Formats: sequence, C-alpha cells, structure tokens
Amino acid sequence: MSDFYKKIIENNKKWVENSLASDPNYFQDLAKGQTPPLLWIGCSDSRVPANEIVGAKPGEVFVHRNIANMVVHSDMNMLSVLDYAVNVLKVKHVLVCGHYGCGGVKAAMGNDSIGIIDNWIRHIKDVYRLHHVYLDAIEDENDRFNAFVEINVKEQVFDLAKTSIVQSAWKNGQEVTLHGWAYGLNSGFITDLDVNISSDADLDSVYQLKF
Repeated sequence: MSDFYKKIIENNKKWVENSLASDPNYFQDLAKGQTPPLLWIGCSDSRVPANEIVGAKPGEVFVHRNIANMVVHSDMNMLSVLDYAVNVLKVKHVLVCGHYGCGGVKAAMGNDSIGIIDNWIRHIKDVYRLHHVYLDAIEDENDRFNAFVEINVKEQVFDLAKTSIVQSAWKNGQEVTLHGWAYGLNSGFITDLDVNISSDADLDSVYQLKF
C-alpha cells in the first residue's frame, strides 16, 4: 500500500474526528437528507473545489463536474443531475462556474490531438466558432484565453435555459435562477459574469418550449 493511499485514509479518520469534536451529531444530521439551494456545474479541475469557494458546508451544494464545465444536451449524466436537482431537490439556483486557465478551453483554442477527449473538446470549439470574430480580434493571447473562458460560461448558462428540464420548471412557476461565474485560480475570487436568467424571456423564440 503506497504512502499516499495510507495518508488519505488517515486524513479521513482525522476529518471524522474533527467533525465529531465540533458537533457530535454531525454525521447523523447529514444522513437525514439534503436540501441544497444550489446546483454547481463546474470544471473537473482539482483546483476548483465547489464547496470551499463559496464557503459552503456538506449538504449545501449539489455538484456536477466535467471538463470545462459544459452543458451538452446529449450528456445524460449532466441531464440526470440537473433533473434531480431541479425536480427533486428543488434547488433555487443553478450556477455554471468556469475558471481562468482552464485546460479544456485552452485545448479548444488549438489543433493538437489529445485523445478521446478531442470529441468533448469539439463542443467547446463550437463556442469559439460562434464568437470567432470577437475572439480573433483580441491580439493578446492570454486576454483572448480569458475572454473565451467567460464566453464559454455564458453559452453554457444559456444552454441550461434551453433545456426542457429548466423550462418546464419555469412554466410550473418554480423559482430557478441560472448564473455564470469565472473563478480566478491565482486570486481565489470569482467574477460574476452578469448572466442571470430566471425565465425563458431571454431566449430566442425558437428555443422557447410550449408545455
């Protein structure tokens, strides 16, 4: 057994002990159920921990993560998480959080083949194609990279709004607001990208579903 593996087992024991020291009923209360107000759709990057960024405790954030925080309409994993969060847990906020320095977004700016992930990166390339005139006009590569991170988040928020899951909730009078953030790895601060959607009024009519 490697030293690293032993260490993470020991870390778990210490975490349990510390949690019980501060609250003897900590795990008993957690086991009773969850009523998180927030669904977090973020990147798989290990440097972007959802709960810690917003100062939330276990049970307060329902989380889905994938490469570059994408909302792909054929992704049954993401759709299942979204459906459960909206229709069962009744979350009031769904947040897409990207981050500056995202490797998936960076890969979508180039043409190198990485492997099977190329098929996932293609969805991010589609976002670039939609905004290439604006992005290509940014001469500084790092500035263009940061702008692409932000644009990608905004597009994913709108893709959330286009789902039948979210639109059905709105039609039923359910309070669900979608948000977009970009997280700074080198600062710890988030940037609110000012994309906050709480109805289908912000969507083109072709995307507005009738139930």
